Formats: sequence, structure tokens, C-alpha cells
Amino acid sequence: MSQKTRICNCNNTMPLDGAAIGSALGDGALPVASQLCRREVNQYLETLEGAERIIVGCTQEEPLFRELAEMKPAVAPLRFVNLRETGGWSEEARHAMPKMAALLAAARLPDPEPVPEVEYGSEGRVLLVGPARRVLAWARKLERQLQVSVLLTDGDEAALAGHAWPTFSGSAPRVKGWLGAFQASWQQTNPIDLELCTRCNACVKACPEGAISLAYQVDLAACTSHRDCVAACGAVAAIDFERIDRDRSGEFDLVLDLHDEPLLRMHQPPQGYFAPGADDAAAALAALQISEMVGTFSKPRFFQYKESICAHSRSRQPGCNACIDICSAEAISSAGDHIKVTPQLCAGCGACTTVCPSGALTYAWPRASDFGEKLRTLLATYVRAGGVRPALLVHSEEEGGGLVRQLGQLAAAGAARGVPARVLPVPVHHVASVGMDLWLAAVAYGAADVAVLATGGEAPQYLDALTAQMEIAQAIIDGLGYHTVRLHLLRTRDAEELDRELQRFVLPGRPAAMPAAAFHVAAAKRETLDFAITHLAQHAPTPQDCIALPPGAPFGAVAIDTDKCTLCMACVGACPESALTDNPQMPQLRFTEANCVQCGLCVNTCPEQALALQPRLAIGAAAKQARVINEAQPYHCIKCQKPFGTLQMVENMVAKLAGHGAFAGNIERLRMCPDCRVIDMLQPEKEVTIFEVKR
Repeated sequence: MSQKTRICNCNNTMPLDGAAIGSALGDGALPVASQLCRREVNQYLETLEGAERIIVGCTQEEPLFRELAEMKPAVAPLRFVNLRETGGWSEEARHAMPKMAALLAAARLPDPEPVPEVEYGSEGRVLLVGPARRVLAWARKLERQLQVSVLLTDGDEAALAGHAWPTFSGSAPRVKGWLGAFQASWQQTNPIDLELCTRCNACVKACPEGAISLAYQVDLAACTSHRDCVAACGAVAAIDFERIDRDRSGEFDLVLDLHDEPLLRMHQPPQGYFAPGADDAAAALAALQISEMVGTFSKPRFFQYKESICAHSRSRQPGCNACIDICSAEAISSAGDHIKVTPQLCAGCGACTTVCPSGALTYAWPRASDFGEKLRTLLATYVRAGGVRPALLVHSEEEGGGLVRQLGQLAAAGAARGVPARVLPVPVHHVASVGMDLWLAAVAYGAADVAVLATGGEAPQYLDALTAQMEIAQAIIDGLGYHTVRLHLLRTRDAEELDRELQRFVLPGRPAAMPAAAFHVAAAKRETLDFAITHLAQHAPTPQDCIALPPGAPFGAVAIDTDKCTLCMACVGACPESALTDNPQMPQLRFTEANCVQCGLCVNTCPEQALALQPRLAIGAAAKQARVINEAQPYHCIKCQKPFGTLQMVENMVAKLAGHGAFAGNIERLRMCPDCRVIDMLQPEKEVTIFEVKR
């Protein structure tokens, strides 16, 4: 698709070299506007003619530009690029032309293919659960907009509930589900059922102990079991001291949890669940959001799952639980020998795909191949425009993007240095979705630094995982001798702190002497890692055959104790990646190191405990070839001489079972092949004649 690009120096507040930027884009000199959104708006309106994509180097006035396009009406696709806060307003603005060209080039890439969506349907059935004094106040405010139900977990002010909405009381409330499909359950522990109670006060008057107040709940400590209240309630039957069925449940579209401590404790609760606690401002915001969640909604299906290479489990033996352990939405669970991902709960953080060693889980929004093309375009354009030692700053679109914009504003006012010229901001949905395969691919494309910006809102386990993954990737980079290439995890909560952190990127240092890779990021994670590592190894300052890696690395070998191994091949059946294979022609165990993801299934499956993991990275063609790690002399059937099993396995079996009653008198059958064993079992028993000796 052809492109039209418009750039503006924002009322002469930042330098723009239209010739340099246009040359890097292959367009020739670009005209530079000064007030594209005001006095020179006609330049923008002229670009709306036709169907060519329009790239505008301004996000400040994006709403205005979109409104003008709608008035036209225009059919040209629009994209907006922040050139101002990302570099135009910084101390190094005059050196930021390569970065600006790179950002504009990335915006020119075609739209990624759409991904499947997950749909939700909500009719506005909301459950308010918690203390009565909070629940009832918000129920009155929401009853005109939504179908309100309340669950009171104390009896205070229950008399004020009336029957305007279904009213329940109980303890031990539990909630599960998602927007449009919540299931709530609780225990009806008090004799008075508020949903049946008419608030006639007959029980209050009849109780001789005064154990029933206008909360319409029985104080069981004061009650002496006269049961006068039951008689007074009569046919209403709201009071039942002998209630057997105490379990109550209901289905709702939305949940407003007003407890001090939320019922759902996961870091990322499901959509449609709000837990503002005692914070009135947070409760008001939650109520506003809830009132807008009626109708049909959708979100991207953020992940793809390939069960065949999942290393979670085999034959009930545990393997990899990385995705289950890291998911902050509790959207991933074990389903036997594979995992189950509930797409309605998935929040799209992508952390599961980052820690998945095999690539069974991959991120789909965007797909790795689309994101990889963006990185390749950014870095290639930056270098083509004359930039040196580019650094990538991966940040979330919302929180991280907000800090970058704030930093630019501070720099414009002279209160900060701003984003350095060689730092290219890369917004993503969530920083946990970008992992080792993309970091190493970026280094292979020419990145001298890759930084991931954490702003404090991430789940703690995400930061632990990113730290561990960076340690592994940095070990590979350092092991190959790229000591000037660094990976960084920046933890900042405000723009001033980000400014200080980014100063480590100001001095460009010595350029790396490595040609940029030409490969494309693949859909398969392990394939991308292979491409990147192969390229880095080919140009390594200090070539290596093998690099030691920290525990938990997704690369490595399997050490075998040949004295223990019986070549039973249980490990071969357990390996999901075909790293361990047998030889159909002879008793051999073979290992292909490039396929091993260090899941540990072989170790956990081995009945002889003969295997151990060795995290490391083997480089070169040998790692992709199967090598024999154990072999044995075949054992020959004592009947037909056909080979079956191994000498060690058969002798071990005979030694272990010789004293077992089931094999007494038939131990030699263990030395037979399966066919001969069956034949021997079907042979009639030999007759034995017993002679009587007469004296």
C-alpha cells in the first residue's frame, strides 16, 4: 500500500530535518509543517484524498485529525506517530532524526492479520456483596440502571433493604467466572432468610429474649430456642432453625465486591469483577464502569496453544508448570497431560508465552512474526538513517506510554533530559509478552541494548520471570563475547525516575561489529531462537561450542548414569520434543540436544533415576544431530534366540522377581521373548506318576 506522510515541528518547538527523514524512508525530502493542526491544516486535508495510508507524525492532535477525516469523509487509513515526546522534545533532539525515521517506517508496515475474538454477553445482572452499610448504599444508586441483587455478609441495616431487589444473607461467599457468567455461592447460616422475610416485625415482637433486631437476623447467642418467632412468622416460613440445605448460589453477569479484602485474590481479576473495598472513590469508578457493561463485548484471543509439543505432563508424570505458575489471572490449569487455558479469563499479558520453553503457547496479539518485522524495520531504518548503537525501550501502551509522554513534557520545560536519541520506544499491550526469542532477535538485527520498562503495576511473578529470562539471554550474549550488548529491566514509577534510568543509554559507546541479520521472526519460538543464536554465533567475538546457562534455562543436555539405565525407553515415551529417541534396530538411547527444553519429564519418568538435567547451550551442527548416550548388548530368547530387550534389563528383572510367588517355578519364562512365553504358557502340564511302595 502506498503511503503519505505528514510531519510537523509543533510550532517550531523541535527540530525536524525533512530531507534526512524522507531520505531514510525512500521518499525524498518531506515537507515540514509548523502548525499542521491549525494554520496549515489544509496540507493535512489534501492528504485525505484517495485511499493511500496516511502517516501523521503527531499524537497530540489525533482526535482533531480523526474528526476532520470523518467530516471529509475520507477512506484512507490513518496512523499517528509520537515524534514529539519520544525524542523531538529532548536534549538530544537534533540527533534524533534516525529515530524519527525509524518510528515512521514502522508505522508504514501493513496491518497484522486479525486474530480470533472472545465474546461476552451481559444483561446487567449485578451482585453486590459485602457489609450491608456499603452494599445497600450502592444498590440504591445502581437499581435504575441494572438488575441488582445483594448478598449481605453481616446483618447491619438489613431492615433498610426492603424488597426492591433480591436480598440474601450468608457467610463464606465464593465467586468464580467472568463477565456474563459469574457463579456466586454462600452459606445460609442464619435461621431468617431475608429473601422470604416480609419485614412485618412479628418475629421481633414475639421473641421473649429480644434476640431479633431490625436487622432481621437471629442473634443465636441470645436465643434460647423458644421458637415463638417461628409461630409468629407462620405461613411466610422465613424462619427455619432446622434448615438442612444451607448452600445457596446464583448466576450473575457482574460482581461488585465491597468487602475490605476481595473474594478473588489474583493479581488480574476477571472482567466484570470489581473490588474497590472501602475506597469511596474507587467504588464510584467501579459503579460507573459496571453501569456501562451491558450488552455484547469482545476482546482478542491473545494466545495460541499447540498441545502436541506441550511439556506439561506425560502419563501423569509432572513436567513443566511454568505457564500455570506465572498466570496472574489464574486462566491456566492442568488438564491431565496438557494444560487448559480459559480464554475468557486471559488478560493478554503474554507472560505464559515468555516462560514457555517449547513454544507450545505463543502470543497472538500481535503474532511474533508481526512484532519481529516491526523490530527489524525499526532497527534497519535507524541504521540506514545514520544512527549508531540503537537501543529498544519496550513499554506498555498505557502506563509505560504515559511515562514516556510525561518525560517528554518535562524535557520541553527544561526539567528533564528526555528520551535519548538512540532509544527507540516500542509500545506493546503488556511488557511480559516479549521474551527471549524477540530480545535475541533484536540483538541479531543490530540492537545494542534492549530495555523492558516495568512501571509497578505488573504482577510480581512477571518481574521475577523477566529477570530470570534476561539472565539466561545475557549469559548467551556474554558467552559469545558481545560484552557491550546489554539487556535491562527498568523499574520506574514516575517520569523523573525514568529520566535517570535512561541516562545509561546516552553515551553511544563502541558500535558492535556485526552485520544485521536478515532472517524473519518465525511463528515457532524455538525456530526464532535458533535463527538468532546461529547468527550471533557466526559473528561472535569469542566463538564457543557450548555455553553454561543458569538453572531453568530452556536449553541443555541430559546426563545419564549408564550403570543404572536399563534402556527401558520410558524416557523416550515421555519426551514431548523428540529430544530422546530409540533405535528400532538395536537397543540404543539417542539424544538430540537442540530439541531439549529441559522440562524434566524424562527425569521424573525414569524408573531407575538414571537421568539428570544439565542447563547449557550447545552451538553448532552437532547439537542438531542425534547422538547415542547409552546402548547395550541385546538379550536373546532362550527358546528361539530372537533378540528382545537388553541383557541388563532382563537380568535385573529376573533378579527382582525370582523370589516372587507368582513366578515360582516359571522364572525361565522371563528369559523368553513374548511369543515364546505365550507358547510355553499354553503347553499342557507334564503328568507325574506317583508309585505306592508296599512294605
